[in-house]
Amino acid sequence: MSTVERLLNATEDIWAGYHEKPFVQGLKNGTLDVKKFRRYIIQDYWYLMDYTKVFAVGVAKSKSVEVMKLFAKYIQAILDGEVNVHNGYMADFGITQEELDRTPIAQDNRSYTSYMLSVAYKGGEAEVLTAIFSCAYSYEVIARRIVEENPAAPDHPLYGRWVRGYITDRYTGNNVILKDMLERLTADYTEEQLRYLEEIFTACSRYEASFWDMAWEERT
Repeated sequence: MSTVERLLNATEDIWAGYHEKPFVQGLKNGTLDVKKFRRYIIQDYWYLMDYTKVFAVGVAKSKSVEVMKLFAKYIQAILDGEVNVHNGYMADFGITQEELDRTPIAQDNRSYTSYMLSVAYKGGEAEVLTAIFSCAYSYEVIARRIVEENPAAPDHPLYGRWVRGYITDRYTGNNVILKDMLERLTADYTEEQLRYLEEIFTACSRYEASFWDMAWEERT
């Protein structure tokens, strides 16, 4: 069994629950309250800022130029790629940098990114990648399921852009690169080391579930 298969098997129930989250169902059906989505966009913006810092720690922890370049590439990809999806919504909703700066980061959001950064500072390349991969790949999985269950979802006038963003060739291709590198870095990992990766991946998966609940319940 590959490392990624092991991680996904360990969190199968958590990941299955993502698709049943009311917020995700609202994205799929186009019924999500726009105010909830607007708030989610702001919180996700701040999440992505710290998410990028996790990659930056990965650069510092890299033991080879190849891995260093990979982490550095993703820093730019996130800032120029995924965040641009959010920037489009920010323009639609009239969200300014001033509003972003005065909006408190929700506790669930802060706890999640604090955990990821803690893992990154304490661990090595593979631990950083494990924390990152939970978020990166789960969004692809969620978006693909949305399209499977509602083929019209990518054409929704508001939420379609979100769905399309996580199933593009660029986004899914980046996930393949992350997966392949994680497999390479853990090829000689011991059982104890793999169990620790499971712990990290499970914790991040649970934080992902909490993030969807936070967005739906508008928790602060």
